[in-house]
Amino acid sequence: MWRNKEIRRQFTAMGAFCAALTAAAFFAGPVYGLACAIFSAVMLAVEWGFLKNRYGKIEKLAEALRRICAGETELDVRDNEEGELSILRSEIYKVTRMLSEQGAMYKNDQQRLADAIADISHQLKTPLTSMTLMADLLGNEDLDREQRETFTKRIQSQVCRMDWLLTTLLKLSKIDAGTAVFSEEKVYVTDVIEQAIEPIIIPMDVKNQTVTVEGDPAASFTGDIDWTAEALLNVMKNCVEHTPEGGRLSVTFSENPLFTEIIVADSGNGIDKEDLPYIFKRFYRGKNAGKDSAGIGLAMAQSIVKRQRGDLTVDSEEGKGSAFRFRFYKQVV
Repeated sequence: MWRNKEIRRQFTAMGAFCAALTAAAFFAGPVYGLACAIFSAVMLAVEWGFLKNRYGKIEKLAEALRRICAGETELDVRDNEEGELSILRSEIYKVTRMLSEQGAMYKNDQQRLADAIADISHQLKTPLTSMTLMADLLGNEDLDREQRETFTKRIQSQVCRMDWLLTTLLKLSKIDAGTAVFSEEKVYVTDVIEQAIEPIIIPMDVKNQTVTVEGDPAASFTGDIDWTAEALLNVMKNCVEHTPEGGRLSVTFSENPLFTEIIVADSGNGIDKEDLPYIFKRFYRGKNAGKDSAGIGLAMAQSIVKRQRGDLTVDSEEGKGSAFRFRFYKQVV
């Protein structure tokens, strides 16, 4: 402790003052001088004791900081007292808790990244294996023209699927990272629905399905028309996929002072009760999922809606179809 320059200066100044005071007291008389000397010695001893106690507390705080830097983020240094050191202890505890929470979030992010990589690898492995097999078969000189055309079309189909998968994953990663740009404009629901329906007209015609659209033409919300149309398209693709031939899709929408709502309903087989809580989970494939389903379309749709301060939910009953409910809130409190 004596190595501390400030403490040496403090005691040097106090010692000089006490010595001068004692010398002056001796001029007044020996008794006064002796009393002043004893008082000065006691005062210096008490001050030394206080400083030593304070220095010991600082040393403990320094040791706690060294342990925190070493990774011991669960350390509690609070003492529930008043004073400067107690305030410092409280601030150190706050920083410790923040580091602990950040460490937990970092571990969770690492786990999510590992899971995402594993899921992506699994999703890409199937088409790659299929393409490799068909490419080997194309090398067979005995194949006739019809078989070569069939294998070539299958390879092209798998390439398109991989391109869609990678593009969707890239969009999802941008949304997760907060780098995706969402405009804040007045969007009419009719325009969003029109943009979303166009790409599924042919698949619906192939399955002889019909779609009805009903709602207030003036209904609108503040958001991004392109991203919202993509979310709506992913949901409608899911409905088309799980609705049998000759089935129906309906899109209804409305607006009230609290939110703008879009409901996409189908007459399909519905969602299994066990799958319902996980239907928006990334890479989740339910019992009724199609063989080419990657399990990211609905997850992406929900991410897009939430990014615009909205919500996407689903009500479903097996054998009676599903109803996906988009809500874009006017104001989030």
